[in-house]
Amino acid sequence: MSELAKLTAGEWYQFKDAEVAAQKARAAQLCQEFNQIDATDPDAQTVKMQAILGSYGRNLSVQANFNCDNGRNIHVGDNFLSNYNLTILDIAPVRIGDNVMIGPNVDIYTVNHPLTARGRRANLAQGHPVTIGDDVWIGGRVVITPGVTIGNNVVVAAGAVVTHDVPDNVLVAGVPAKVIRTLE
Repeated sequence: MSELAKLTAGEWYQFKDAEVAAQKARAAQLCQEFNQIDATDPDAQTVKMQAILGSYGRNLSVQANFNCDNGRNIHVGDNFLSNYNLTILDIAPVRIGDNVMIGPNVDIYTVNHPLTARGRRANLAQGHPVTIGDDVWIGGRVVITPGVTIGNNVVVAAGAVVTHDVPDNVLVAGVPAKVIRTLE
């Protein structure tokens, strides 16, 4: 099985493999092109972002800078808004629902590395999908870790580190993020 096939299957793969590296290089090139578009040309930004993403809904708005590992693994719904400096390491799928707002300097990770030095020396990685529901507001400087699912109607407070699934209709905050209260 190729390293790219292992990656796609959610198995441990070598991230320095040529096919895997080519996928990342393609994404890096597209992100660089997006980030160089003048901010006074939002239509050009939208067209370039549509070329990066795997799928997107209506009313897509992403501010520069934006960085990702693949792009084609990112799927966003209608009315998606991202503020400055969003990084999505989308080795595995990232699915984002409708009416989602993401604050500045947010990081969403799907890639994990071994806990053993031997595994890290072998350049191994493994992807775990991230899912974000509808009507979610993610505050600035939030980190979402691999394998997390965030429910619908959720607010993630600024600076939170989301390491576990988040149920519907809650405000979460802290490191690690915990439910602070229920939302209507």
